[in-house]
Amino acid sequence: MDIFVPDIYAQSIYTIDYKKLKKRGIKCLLFDLNNTLASYEVDYPDDKLREKMYELEKNFRVIIVSNSNKNRLRPFKEKLNLDTSFSSKKPLTKKFKKILNLYNLKDIEVAMIGDALLTDIWGGNKMNFTTILVNPISEEEPSHVRFMRIFERKIIKKLNKKGILFKGEYYE
Repeated sequence: MDIFVPDIYAQSIYTIDYKKLKKRGIKCLLFDLNNTLASYEVDYPDDKLREKMYELEKNFRVIIVSNSNKNRLRPFKEKLNLDTSFSSKKPLTKKFKKILNLYNLKDIEVAMIGDALLTDIWGGNKMNFTTILVNPISEEEPSHVRFMRIFERKIIKKLNKKGILFKGEYYE
């Protein structure tokens, strides 16, 4: 069960204490796209997201790591001027390892930020990254994601009973 426990639980990408991450030695932020940076219905980043990514790029390498295809990521890559990893197949670790090698990073220098325990947090924990769970932006999700959320709720319920993770109780 520990493999599903995030190191940090924040309300959104806008409430994370990035200064603390920098002090912990984090050099690279990996962001999930769907329901972490933008809802599934949004095709382009808004001004608030652009400003946040621009601000973060001053202190970190920022990469979008998504299970979505190249076409879904293209407008975010272009408008945010960020590197992306599409069809990443999280929680599998192949693309994470490729990023470590490509950017000459150590696992302890990377944080994975996402809204899903079964892809983002599990994958990041398998790599020994700092993992940060955020709430999904929207309840509107494709059927395959809604199906995954059934299992996620069961995991959260078990973690809740163990006193480990409580939905809506944020921690750093």
